[in-house]
Amino acid sequence: MNIRSFFKKLGIAAMLIGLATGSQSCSDDKESDGPVGTGTVSGVVCDEFSQPIEGVAVSVSDCEATDITDSEGRYTLENVPMTSGIVSFSKKDYATVSVTIVKAKFNSDRQATVSPIMEYAGARIRGRVFDGFAGGAPLEGMNVRVSDSQQTQTAADGTFEIGELTLANYEVTFSKEGYQTKTVTVSLGDFVEGVATIPDFTMGGKALLGDLTIGDIKALRTWYFNEYRGGRNADNYPHWDWACNYMCTLDFFGNWEEQNEGTTVRIRNNDDERNRPTDLKEFDSFVAGRKVLTADNCIMTLQMRTHNAEPDAPAYYGVKVIDLTAAEPEAVLVGGVRTFADSNYLTVPVDLSAYVGKEICIAVGIFRQQPGDYWKQLVIRSIFFSKEAVPGYQWLPGTPVAGLESWELTQEAVRSIMPHSKSHFTGISPVSGDRGNYFDAYRAWRDVSHIASEWTFIPLHKDPEVFPAEGYLIKTRSDARVSTVEPESYYYAKFAVAPGKNHMTFRTRNFGGDYTYFKVTAIDEDCNVTYLSPVANTAQAAEAAADGCWKFIHDSGENGKPDSYAAFEYDLSRFNGKNVVIAISIHMGEANGNENKLVFYSIDFD
Repeated sequence: MNIRSFFKKLGIAAMLIGLATGSQSCSDDKESDGPVGTGTVSGVVCDEFSQPIEGVAVSVSDCEATDITDSEGRYTLENVPMTSGIVSFSKKDYATVSVTIVKAKFNSDRQATVSPIMEYAGARIRGRVFDGFAGGAPLEGMNVRVSDSQQTQTAADGTFEIGELTLANYEVTFSKEGYQTKTVTVSLGDFVEGVATIPDFTMGGKALLGDLTIGDIKALRTWYFNEYRGGRNADNYPHWDWACNYMCTLDFFGNWEEQNEGTTVRIRNNDDERNRPTDLKEFDSFVAGRKVLTADNCIMTLQMRTHNAEPDAPAYYGVKVIDLTAAEPEAVLVGGVRTFADSNYLTVPVDLSAYVGKEICIAVGIFRQQPGDYWKQLVIRSIFFSKEAVPGYQWLPGTPVAGLESWELTQEAVRSIMPHSKSHFTGISPVSGDRGNYFDAYRAWRDVSHIASEWTFIPLHKDPEVFPAEGYLIKTRSDARVSTVEPESYYYAKFAVAPGKNHMTFRTRNFGGDYTYFKVTAIDEDCNVTYLSPVANTAQAAEAAADGCWKFIHDSGENGKPDSYAAFEYDLSRFNGKNVVIAISIHMGEANGNENKLVFYSIDFD
């Protein structure tokens, strides 16, 4: 269930049992005590998403007037003294709201309106922790903290739960004497029906990758997809361009930087770091992630160059793999220590076929080969996974999906990318940016489940607009060839469709009064293609178009107001029990001389 629909269902919950539903008058004594008499207080109680909340208990201090909000969130309190008083609103799982009323709030008809926003506060974060020093046994007594007033300890079975939380982003800190402190980020998109579950992990134990233990490694971001691009330069626009390359949202460690040429891991070389000893066993800096390999994606291709390296003084680097399915995982250096010194991009294939069928951690890093002032940089332009090496700036090789031959989407990719674990995605950036300063904005996507860091973007012909206030958007060229078959660009991700995750809501808008043509396509792992039609939509104008496209006009939508966007709803229940790739594409459906735009405000599965 996505967050918005969760709030909606909470907002129409049954009335609280045992509370009186009728308004009661204050005593005559109270009325006679007040020099200005009594009046009526009324209003509507809503949540953060402007949904009415039923069953809220409303009362006034020092007065017997009470009421309970109805299904539309409305309440009325009669005979309220028009003196200073406090109106309180309370309901289980919501933060209590208190509003002060004074005589000035009442109009000439003795009416006062109080319509508060109540924030949901029944969310929970839970999980389970294991002990790396005790062979993976449950870890009891670990301190788990989100704030000074919101903390707990793990139980004998290693489980924990922190409740009475609002739906927000949290930094959850785990600490215990003798163990390295660990912080896990829980983002708004991690909450499903008010509960965010941190995947099981292990504290303590042997460091396997830098300072990372097996518990840290199992908490790394998943490399769901087979294509990751970094850097600013548009060497092969639009496939490579600052607005299309999001490698910097991955997990990097040590000294690293997003550069024009690529996302770069570097030797730590500040004054106090030059005393670090030579080490050709442990990376000085690296990027790492978790991935399941198949026969379709077991060849990793790195496109790289170097800075500050010469043939007689190369950069030393390597690829490490940790088999997460092993009883006692160890880091294995695949192919040994490698050297590299070239200012041109080179393609470096790495054979990982020994790990087919396994979930592994993959790390690409640079070694300190000399002590002292040693400043080498390994520039990573791309990390690709396929059945064969990927030369240069090409698309992933493989067999095209039948019917989608112009999409550069292969059957191998459809079969081998991993099903996504999240259900809510946003297109709103919490931090803005531009070509010259986008790094902080891209990194902030990690905390909000932004579509650009969670799905794969395929810019066939046109780059996106990354930071509009209304949401991330993809668009057509103004002079594009009309085609409802070949997209201008699209996003895709795979989902395990099942009850509770077989209904998709896509909130979007467009601009300018022209039709935007878009398509929602489902591709199962047998590469059967289904063009989906919405079962409902709230667009100002929308209708089916050719080749599975829909066209719509909805020149409305403002951040923070979900209902102002067009909502397109899709029933995925026909795919229950299957892993299905969902692709959302934009098409030049008619020649109008404009860039037609498709906004990603949010995508939710429930």
